[in-house]
Amino acid sequence: MTSFSIACDIVKKLSSLGFIAYFAGGWVRDFLMNRSSDDIDIATSASVEDLQRIFQKTIPVGVSFGIIIVVEQGHQFEVATFRKDEGSRDGRRPISIEPATPEKDAERRDFTINGMFYDPIEKKILDFVQGREDIKLGVIRAIGNPHDRFLEDRLRMIRAVRYASRFHFSIETETLTAILDHSHMLFPSVSIERIWNEFCKMGAFPHFDTALITLHRLNLLPIIFTELKE
Repeated sequence: MTSFSIACDIVKKLSSLGFIAYFAGGWVRDFLMNRSSDDIDIATSASVEDLQRIFQKTIPVGVSFGIIIVVEQGHQFEVATFRKDEGSRDGRRPISIEPATPEKDAERRDFTINGMFYDPIEKKILDFVQGREDIKLGVIRAIGNPHDRFLEDRLRMIRAVRYASRFHFSIETETLTAILDHSHMLFPSVSIERIWNEFCKMGAFPHFDTALITLHRLNLLPIIFTELKE
């Protein structure tokens, strides 16, 4: 079985038990852009405890944040409880979380193109953040207040550039301004390992040179490589 069909079975199983469950994030974006992807994340109203009870094999990767890995037929799927984040502890992780509706869960995500859900049972997109419109426009736009999104997780500033270069999108004006305002706050909240991982992902797609130029223009590259400040 393909990862898609197995993920569909996970959603169907949760739905049969009375829970809401959708595909979430990057897979939905890629689906709308006619790009193939086997990296399927699932968002659900089921709690971590529910998931551990329902599925035979799970890996507790982020239980305190409502995230768990469900292993089915050798495939791993990140399954997360719909949540609302409360505050930011260190520019990376929320102080606390609480269960939420799909609409509220979408609001705490990073960019509109990543904030949509897909219901594989009804075969429909659920878009509470106008992500589909921004894909058509070819823009990277933070969900809600961009200053809040970047203060919650400062790596998102790097990710905005990665997505813009990968898809050849522009970064929306308010999102761009917020990155310029907060670029000096990248460290120490974000580890160099996380930044290196983003660079590796950028390098896997075309326009890496454009990404580097954009990082420099947004004052992020001189923060990462201090020799460039002069």
